[in-house]
Amino acid sequence: MKLADHPTVKAYRDGKINSPKPPAILEAVHLKKMALAAGADDAGLVDLARDAMTDYRQDLLGAMTDTQSVMTLIFRVNQNHLRSLSHSVADHELKQVWTEANHIARQLVIELRQNGIKALNMPAGFPYEATRWPGKMWLTCDKVFAVEAGLGHMGYNRLVLHPTFGAGVILGSILLAGACDQYDQPLDFNPCIECGLCLKVCPVGAVKKTDDFNFMACYSHNYRERLGGFQNWVEQVADSKSHADYRHRVSDAETISMWQHLAIGAQTRCDRCMAVCPAGEAAIGEYLDDRKAYTNQYLKKFRDLAETIYVVKGSDAEQHVQANFPAKQAKIISNGIRPNSAANFLESLPLVFQPGQAEGLDTVYHFTFTGIEQLEGTVVIRDKSLAVQEGLEGDSDLHVTADSQTWIKFLSKEVNLVKALATRKIKIKGSPKLMMAFAKCFPS
Repeated sequence: MKLADHPTVKAYRDGKINSPKPPAILEAVHLKKMALAAGADDAGLVDLARDAMTDYRQDLLGAMTDTQSVMTLIFRVNQNHLRSLSHSVADHELKQVWTEANHIARQLVIELRQNGIKALNMPAGFPYEATRWPGKMWLTCDKVFAVEAGLGHMGYNRLVLHPTFGAGVILGSILLAGACDQYDQPLDFNPCIECGLCLKVCPVGAVKKTDDFNFMACYSHNYRERLGGFQNWVEQVADSKSHADYRHRVSDAETISMWQHLAIGAQTRCDRCMAVCPAGEAAIGEYLDDRKAYTNQYLKKFRDLAETIYVVKGSDAEQHVQANFPAKQAKIISNGIRPNSAANFLESLPLVFQPGQAEGLDTVYHFTFTGIEQLEGTVVIRDKSLAVQEGLEGDSDLHVTADSQTWIKFLSKEVNLVKALATRKIKIKGSPKLMMAFAKCFPS
């Protein structure tokens, strides 16, 4: 059959198929009304061309090539559930809201399509692009989008705090193939009241008043059943010589927790920063009426809770647990992050850097990678901060030249450093003590 003779083709060309015409300009007020009617608790709009969207633009265009706008959605979480010591209650609440968020966003996209608006809802929470591991797996950065859409600002806890709902929200994004008649701008105030309760409740010391959020500390504990933590658990299974050896490595409760993660849904281990936060109109009254009672009811019980905290040996988190939480037991684990390329190694350094371990270090490191992957990078550790640059900048205190494949195997503990040095696959120019100091800043 020729294309022109196909019934569907003929019906379209005869004007019998009337697809809705896309509007020339999307009406922001109408879009937000649709979002709220679908079940979202708030919504905001951002122009993809905005400077703040630069780092995320290509991923969004890769998901839908004609994206021009992003609608960020707010979904409220029942904060009282997160305040329960029964973590199954808190975890199930988050799981339910994520499920509802994805369902609502999908239904909203269907309604938008019926109005002639091309749209695509991005997954709220998981799944990620797993083939990118251990690099950037997420396609959206909903926190940045929400701030740009006027839906809140980051608090000390690195959560977007909504002016009404505070920390008790999760976020979602919908890509829109069209320009809007108006876009939202960031709020002119931060809902965070700087009470510091999130700093006091965090068992691994990941959140600080400054911007140097300790990603690895939060990730290693909170995501123990996900991503690198799951990978580390699989390796424990593989390395165990017997059931007794496995039980020595992994407790029965941990095994059951992993079963629950696999059977019911991905678990988190700590939502405390969301639980204790009094930001936003919905929670501020209880805090202001009696701060002492609020602190005793929502902070103290979490600090006094006897539990296992997962930390990497030699990390700031390990020291934080020992110094601040005598009732809690630190368990040493691997963070499960293994770079798969020299470029990924340099990219991952800011994520695993431990400022506390860099005390007194003022050093410039040069890295030259050869072989299959050829590139150069400069790493500066100074004043307990880290800077990573492409190319070789300035004079170095230590210069590492390495075959790229050998370096990756060394990081994965598949190649012995002494042997690599002896075979000249890895060469060091400078004091070996500086190499040891570097490794101390990036425990794995």
